[in-house]
Amino acid sequence: MESTKKQVSLELFPWLIVYSDGTFERLAGTDFCPPGLDPETKVLSKDIIIDPKTGLSARIYRPDSIQPGQKLPLVLYFHGGAFLIASASFPSYHTSVNKLVGEANIIAVSVSYRLAPENPLPTAYEDSWNALQEINSGNEPWINDYADLDRFFLVGDSAGANISHHLAFRAKQSDQTVKIKGIGMIHPYFWGTQPIGSEITDEARKQMVDGWWRFVCPSEKGSEDPWINPFADGSPDLEGLGCERVLVTVAEKDILSERGKMYYERLVKSKWRGKAEIMETKEKDHVFHIFEPDCDEAMEMLRRLALFINQVEA
Repeated sequence: MESTKKQVSLELFPWLIVYSDGTFERLAGTDFCPPGLDPETKVLSKDIIIDPKTGLSARIYRPDSIQPGQKLPLVLYFHGGAFLIASASFPSYHTSVNKLVGEANIIAVSVSYRLAPENPLPTAYEDSWNALQEINSGNEPWINDYADLDRFFLVGDSAGANISHHLAFRAKQSDQTVKIKGIGMIHPYFWGTQPIGSEITDEARKQMVDGWWRFVCPSEKGSEDPWINPFADGSPDLEGLGCERVLVTVAEKDILSERGKMYYERLVKSKWRGKAEIMETKEKDHVFHIFEPDCDEAMEMLRRLALFINQVEA
């Protein structure tokens, strides 16, 4: 209650309020649910510590019915939340990943990377890279026993899709023995200074997204920083994207949708030698599947993602 008496210096609707004394209050994404057996999907989960020094953790999932010796595709999942809110244990994300694991019959590791403003970017990218390295370390029995590392995918929504993009470049440039088969980008959080699509007419939402990015990454480049704009000066050429396949999903009413479409179009036209797909959901907004996990459109998107992960090469 004390926080309501403080003077507000910045409101990052709908995520966070910053007060004049430098403290802040998260308005969403702070709820927690424990791991365990999900009765609906019959998916089992547990929490693991990736880095005891920083507290970096993840929640790992597997079908409860998996048999000894059975090897399933492995997904490293990154949640959204504008780099400001949420975690692997946030109920909506726990539900969503349970459904993905149940639908696709996979092993998944959902990463609770550290958030801004306590840990400004590039902390989230470094945490996510450390999680990828942990997969290759051989320290987790569920991965050793049940994961097929030849079918390793990065999947993320919003900020998590942004993270997946950057990790694919870094993995290709490193000596990592884990090779990324594909990336599932759900409503990717890319941005830029010059407005495109609905950004041109929806000035209020354009300014809102501008404000989110300035807060989590206070650099002089603003929305032309390569972290948020994959086509800004200094961004790596898409030819170097380190995976074989990409699925981009966008939502018609999402102000970020044109950025996702542009990413897909430029990827297809680039010298990247992989295969790209795109899916658009009509009449829906940003990460609708998190807020409406049981709607027909959310289930359709999960089925498409499951097909993408389990696609058999010709």
